[in-house]
Amino acid sequence: MSTRDALVRRARGLGLAGAPRQLPRLSPPSWAFDAVIALVLAVFTVIGDLNRSYVEVRPGPDIAVPPPARIPSPPTVPHTAVEHVLPPPTVPHPVPAVEHVLPPAEPWELLVAVLTALPLLVRRRYPLAAYWAVMGATLLLHRGAVAADATTVTFASGLIAAYSAAVYSPHRKAVAGSLLAGAVLYAVFPLVPEVDKGLVPVLVLLPVGLAAHGVHTWRQRARTLQEEQQAALRRAVDQERARIARELHDVVTHNVSMMTIQAGAARKVLDSAPDQAREAMLAVEAAGRSAMSELRHVMGLLTMTSEGPDPAAGADLAPQPGLDRLPELAEGVREGGVPVELTVRGVPAALAGGVDLAAYRVVQEALTNAVRHAAGASVSVLVEYAPGELRVEVTDSGGRARPPGPGGGRGLAGLRERLALYGGSLHTGPRPGGGFRVRAVIPVEGS
Repeated sequence: MSTRDALVRRARGLGLAGAPRQLPRLSPPSWAFDAVIALVLAVFTVIGDLNRSYVEVRPGPDIAVPPPARIPSPPTVPHTAVEHVLPPPTVPHPVPAVEHVLPPAEPWELLVAVLTALPLLVRRRYPLAAYWAVMGATLLLHRGAVAADATTVTFASGLIAAYSAAVYSPHRKAVAGSLLAGAVLYAVFPLVPEVDKGLVPVLVLLPVGLAAHGVHTWRQRARTLQEEQQAALRRAVDQERARIARELHDVVTHNVSMMTIQAGAARKVLDSAPDQAREAMLAVEAAGRSAMSELRHVMGLLTMTSEGPDPAAGADLAPQPGLDRLPELAEGVREGGVPVELTVRGVPAALAGGVDLAAYRVVQEALTNAVRHAAGASVSVLVEYAPGELRVEVTDSGGRARPPGPGGGRGLAGLRERLALYGGSLHTGPRPGGGFRVRAVIPVEGS
């Protein structure tokens, strides 16, 4: 998914996977900044509404000013007449002005004045709700006698609320309709203050500043989203590497262990019992073929691409093994000289592919460990279909401990992670009477 597509999905309120986007978490400085804005505007709205008197200046009629008097110059210069134009006498221009005194503000008006700015505290978390709360309180306040100073502050609160809705709300259609409705309300009702010459620069620079801040916020969101995508990609790569490592471990370890045991047995009886050695070598060959087949399956999945020709088209993409292949698995271990008893209880139910594979891997890993670490032991495998869950238990009777080989317990750790994906659990440990037990419990729906 490209950054542009992800931004569009986020603007529509969707996460990367199509789920509804969670509400953003604001940092303490952001909360503090919004709280200061809401408090300052609320205080100035109340103070402005308490100023109940104002002066209205009305234009008056023009007053005629007498022409300037011409006074002759002194007769010091003959034959020349010089006149000095004196400045006109100062005549005061009467400017009609009317002082208006509004009725005292009622307590409900002061409360509503506070509510015209207080919703800005949540303008980023609930931008559309904050916008309509500010608009509703502003309309309610202007149903009474409102001072001009209070109208100016409420107009600023409305601008901030509209900007917050446009920038932070994921509901684009609702925001567009709300802003259009707000513009109609400002045009119909007396919500816009009278513009003084000193406010013109502010009204010009304020939208420019808000637009610049919106562009900066958009870029910051794009950068944050790109970082989240990269982090999600890294997590996906790490999880896929772990899954591949588990799969390769499960595929290779069992067959290689069986090959090692069979090759050792063939070496010991090569001179005394050539027929047994030949059978052991055939088992080694069969285990090798099985390992190569499963490796081709895994490598074929790894090399698949969504575009172009499929490089795994020639690979043997047999279905992943499941519990139905346990008899074949047990027979392969028996051929290696380890007695295996397989018991199935309950009515076999249809399992999800991942659950079926996980249960098979539990038995495979337990048998592999028994062959590698308990020479001469007998193994019992129990698969029980219980109501709501699947139980798999593998126990061995104990035997001569073999030197530990490579692996270091990664197989059991991988099984725990695999089972955890399906809500299952894995319990391993020695048995009180000797030997070792591996027990897995996997929830199964509809069983």
